[in-house]
Amino acid sequence: MKKCPRCNTRKSKRSCPALGQSLCTLCCGQIREKEVHCPSDCAFLSKHRSYQEKRIIEKKHSPQKDLSSEEHLLKDERMAWLAFNIEAPLKKYAEQTPSFNDRGALLALEYAREKIAKGRGLILMPEQSGKPRNELGEAIYQMIERCRFEGGIIVPGKAQTYTTEEKLKVCDRLIGTLKNLAHGNLEGQSYLQTVMERFARMEDQSRKKKILTIP
Repeated sequence: MKKCPRCNTRKSKRSCPALGQSLCTLCCGQIREKEVHCPSDCAFLSKHRSYQEKRIIEKKHSPQKDLSSEEHLLKDERMAWLAFNIEAPLKKYAEQTPSFNDRGALLALEYAREKIAKGRGLILMPEQSGKPRNELGEAIYQMIERCRFEGGIIVPGKAQTYTTEEKLKVCDRLIGTLKNLAHGNLEGQSYLQTVMERFARMEDQSRKKKILTIP
């Protein structure tokens, strides 16, 4: 049996339809939907998807005694605007899909965070349309990448971009808040209800703020 062309160490036991090569078990797991856009009919993808989602849900985050740390973050108008843009697709989807729950929101947020951390796209097969594995997560990611901030003291027209560190910081805060509010019950909508309430408050305040995003 040939060695894995990626690590050149272990035996290649898994045929990868996306790369047209055989990989070892470890390399398959390391790049699956992180560096390669795996086709939906891949046996190894379907077998391990539930396991991957479980790992995401059980992923540890920095503990929060209460929500005061989030409130402190959102007092920064610049960071608040980024958080607003991250949660906007979640609010819209929740309004359109009554069955949408905190579990789906968590997977979408983690998907977007992972893409930001990676800082690059996935390898696609020529015949693939490039459909993301988490369409809501992709919408959140695209929103984050387009987001710009212009505060009242900034010269009009000179909008600020966000650093990768800032994007990850806000994503981590929202993910931590979601898990805290869910209290282990991700099949509920505790976080999503809080998002709805927050948007209602922000809509009242938006008329008093000079915040915009550039498409």
